[in-house]
Amino acid sequence: MAWKKELFGTMDNGAEVYKYTLTNENGASASFTNLGGTWIEMIVPDKNGKPGDVLLGYDSVEGLLTRSGHLGEIVGRNANRIGGAAFTLNGITYALVINSGSKNNLHSGPDFYRDRIWDAEVEETGLGTRIMFSLFSPDGDQNYPGNANIAVSYTLTPDNSLRLDYHMVCDEDTIANFTNHAYFNLAGHDAGTIADQKVWIDADTYTVPDAESIPTGELASVKGTPMDFTELKPIGRDIDADFEALNFAGGFDHNWALNHAKGELALSCKAVDEASGRVMEVYTNLPGVQFYTANGLKNQVGKGGFVYQPRSGYCFETQYFPDAINKPQFDSPVLKAGDEYQTTTIYKFSVEA
Repeated sequence: MAWKKELFGTMDNGAEVYKYTLTNENGASASFTNLGGTWIEMIVPDKNGKPGDVLLGYDSVEGLLTRSGHLGEIVGRNANRIGGAAFTLNGITYALVINSGSKNNLHSGPDFYRDRIWDAEVEETGLGTRIMFSLFSPDGDQNYPGNANIAVSYTLTPDNSLRLDYHMVCDEDTIANFTNHAYFNLAGHDAGTIADQKVWIDADTYTVPDAESIPTGELASVKGTPMDFTELKPIGRDIDADFEALNFAGGFDHNWALNHAKGELALSCKAVDEASGRVMEVYTNLPGVQFYTANGLKNQVGKGGFVYQPRSGYCFETQYFPDAINKPQFDSPVLKAGDEYQTTTIYKFSVEA
């Protein structure tokens, strides 16, 4: 295994941004920046052995700072939406910034972790080369309670998997619900539409959303609906179906309730691009996954000047359910003071003939 560090760019305040690249013995590589701990490249071979970058992203500091769509970023303290941009914990109500729809909060913004320089440390482990990004989030940061020490590590393994481990400890009860907002296109980041790529999700139910993508609290069966990915199917087959949840979101942007046992690290999603032969499997120990087809990604100038448009990539955002803090019937994202938040998600890349 090997790794390298190189200057990526400089921020307006003079802070230097570095790019870190991990490479395994197969020639697969993954790259990140200490600006946001952002995942910016994932290079893996196709069925002919030709390497290609399957991750949408930006290749400049300016791109990272002005980006739309959260490409490749670590999202916290709470991924996805909180209805009413507020929650009550231990009898205290915490107001968040409204940045989604008419009254909701999305991805804990607008003071995102992506705009901050994280500490970085690289080491060799039994699983492969690992880079760990760490950040201190003070009490009141993004209006969340408690002083939090956060660490997110990426490990590139010999079997072309990228393992993401999330850790957080806080001195007060708070919310901990992290994800990575990576966008994938297994044909290549600059290949355009993902309509023909196939997806499987191990979920019999999904959280029913309202018109602003806040769960109503109901879990509905996917059976007989466009939300059914229990068998591998092309993304484009049902994406424009006349179905309320799809009409609200303009495509897929919903949370599926995964079937695996609580806390079990299990195969939960799969994507296949038959033309290139590339396959991606997603393993997680979290209860949900937001499958998002980049419906809102418009005219974003990405790597190499390629312009990303709607449905040019897709996300598997592993998570606690949206608005779980306000829905007692959902698994709770509350982290008790002194306890350790620890979750794992793995993206495993391979090829099939």
